[in-house]
Amino acid sequence: MVEKKLTWKQLVLVASLIFGMFFGAGNLIFPVQLGQLSGGNWFPATVGFLITGTIVPFLAMLAVSLTNSQSVYDIAKPVAPWFGTIFLVAIHLTIGPFFGTPRTAATAFSMGIAPFVPVKYQGLVMFLFSAVFFGLAYFLTVKESGLLKWVGKYLNPLFLGLLLLVLVLSLILPMGGTHQTVSSAYQSNAAFQGILDGYNTMDGIALLALAVSVVYAVRGLGFQKEQVSRVLAKAGLLSIVAEAVLYAALVLVGTTSLGMFKASDNGGAAFAQIVAHYMGNFGTALTGVIVTLAVFTTAMGLFVSFAQDLHRVFPKVSYLWWLRVIAFGSFVTANAGLTNIVAWSVPVLMLLYPFALVLILLSLFNKYFKKSAVVYRFVVASVTVPAFLDALASSPLATLSSVQSLVNTYHQLIPFATLGFGWVVPAAIGSVLGAGAYLLTSRKSVTVFD
Repeated sequence: MVEKKLTWKQLVLVASLIFGMFFGAGNLIFPVQLGQLSGGNWFPATVGFLITGTIVPFLAMLAVSLTNSQSVYDIAKPVAPWFGTIFLVAIHLTIGPFFGTPRTAATAFSMGIAPFVPVKYQGLVMFLFSAVFFGLAYFLTVKESGLLKWVGKYLNPLFLGLLLLVLVLSLILPMGGTHQTVSSAYQSNAAFQGILDGYNTMDGIALLALAVSVVYAVRGLGFQKEQVSRVLAKAGLLSIVAEAVLYAALVLVGTTSLGMFKASDNGGAAFAQIVAHYMGNFGTALTGVIVTLAVFTTAMGLFVSFAQDLHRVFPKVSYLWWLRVIAFGSFVTANAGLTNIVAWSVPVLMLLYPFALVLILLSLFNKYFKKSAVVYRFVVASVTVPAFLDALASSPLATLSSVQSLVNTYHQLIPFATLGFGWVVPAAIGSVLGAGAYLLTSRKSVTVFD
């Protein structure tokens, strides 16, 4: 059988699809916010951000491809079927009605509408805007619309064109230097803080849930088996390089904006200020329209993914009912405001990312231990307590004296815990123990067979 060759056109097509899945509301607002907060330490913070903002999602796609997974359930199932179900539900609630989809509407409102609405009316206008936003998303995911395919095809180039115009203007006419005051979190460990900030894009966990679409697209081009992973590796590399350049530029824009503005409460408000500075009210309005359409298509994709996957796991509950759950849940959460959504998402992401990262790595290397459940269980069990404690340390409950005492003990005993990476050493120990248990059980089974 002659191996199908990858053409340049196909490579760009797949890379564009991957980029479209990567780039959403969070990918625009968080680099700008990081730039404002990191100030003069923007470079190490950006390097950290790129690790979880680009490399981890890329590895997640490869993990889905190499394991021939149909959903994130298959990635987590080797631990135990019940764990696979819980992990799938947790990820879809996070990128769905708890944080991901509400953030699409909140970002659109923050960037496109809030600048033109008096502060005292913003709550009411946001309520009405989010009702229309999610109501329309629900309606269009119940019945497919050809209009949305047209919007999806032409919207990204239009949005990226406007974004590049702002970036070029900011480089030609900078608002300040790159040595502004640094927020305390970035003073001594900017790179580690950047890694944690990359969690906020949610791309690492989202790509576990959504990468199946890219795999199917590659197979649809006629590629099979090992070819799929090679195509994803090449296209993914092209995509993350483009993404990394865009992220670095957005961070720089955020940093230099401190020469004229104070750090904003969130990246959406910051970017709106920057656009208004260079392009006036017309630019702000145009950006708002384009961003709204861009995040709207993202919301629709998340709606469909949420309803399809949960209907597959819980078939007695219809696709339509799951759509209603995400539509109503997103509407309620969105009205908490973008700043609050981001703040409350942090502890949840601190909990989920350690599990996602170890599952991605286990999937990439599972051929060396034949997908053994014992290895998966040792590693996942080892990160469970640190993940919960990292989440607790970054939650509003951390102000309670009893929680403070527990967290302080944890930070003193476990390496890297003060940086938010207390799970790393336990995961390494779990890997060694799991590998040892696998080798022992393998030898015993061979001995019995002989």
